[in-house]
Amino acid sequence: QVQLVESGGGLVQAGGSLRLSCAVRATIFSLTSMGWYRQAPGQQRELVASITTGGSTNYVDSVKGRFTISRDNAENSLYLQMNSLKPEDTAVYYCNAIVPFPRWGQGTQVTVSS
Repeated sequence: QVQLVESGGGLVQAGGSLRLSCAVRATIFSLTSMGWYRQAPGQQRELVASITTGGSTNYVDSVKGRFTISRDNAENSLYLQMNSLKPEDTAVYYCNAIVPFPRWGQGTQVTVSS
């Protein structure tokens, strides 16, 4: 059974940085394109960054140049380095596959104050 555990969120001032981590308990992790999603209050969940099994990355325009997604297949881990954070980045952040596993983790809250 797939298990996703996100960590690393917190409260940060605008312009600050955070690094999110996701521990993925899934035997197929290394074979799966993964992504970071976020959901702000009253908003739909959106995919903000993705990484293929080969390491190719893609970002939504609003985070390009500020966020970097990476993965460690040996550790079954996914990361999101977030720099130059803005108040509009405030959301709960989740990791999941690009074709999401049915069971989501609890996410990690990121709050950016102005």
